[in-house]
Amino acid sequence: MAGRHGGAPSALSRLYAEIAKFGVVGLLGIAVNLVAFNLLRWATDLQTVRAGVAATGLAIVGNYVGFRYFTYRDRQSAGSRRREVALFAFFSAVGLLIENGVLFGATYGLGLHDALWSNFFKFAGIGVATLFRFWSYRTWVFTSAPQVPVTHHHGFDTAGFVESVEETMTLRAVSPPSQPPTPAPRRVA
Repeated sequence: MAGRHGGAPSALSRLYAEIAKFGVVGLLGIAVNLVAFNLLRWATDLQTVRAGVAATGLAIVGNYVGFRYFTYRDRQSAGSRRREVALFAFFSAVGLLIENGVLFGATYGLGLHDALWSNFFKFAGIGVATLFRFWSYRTWVFTSAPQVPVTHHHGFDTAGFVESVEETMTLRAVSPPSQPPTPAPRRVA
């Protein structure tokens, strides 16, 4: 995606592209989550919130694959893949608590047990948790590795050297040269 005048993409257009990709993976995750939730409620005797937690767990696994290999495939992990997976699991668990906390509140706090209300509050919880997940995944999980200085084929970082020289010259031009200390006059007794 290029910028308005054919140049590099702007930060805003990159954010829009990221949101769109996140949305595609998220919509697939929501579909998995809601289908699994309703199947578990219908086919098993799991309580509403337990079915919600199990369905969310299933969607989380699929979402990691989608985020790693579609949404954030251009971002190399700043750390190890193990660290990335651990952070993803942690923030996903927080999202699971947010999502199913809304469902829990509706089911046990408000006494809304039927399928329509359960699905409504399950979907509402997914919406709230999605905002948290988008922020946490892009901020903590799928971060870019630090930029490595560009070196030329001969292995010398010319740009870094020039920048260092310019900084040194600027410091010398701004600060006055240091004068040697003058000795104190001697007193004759």
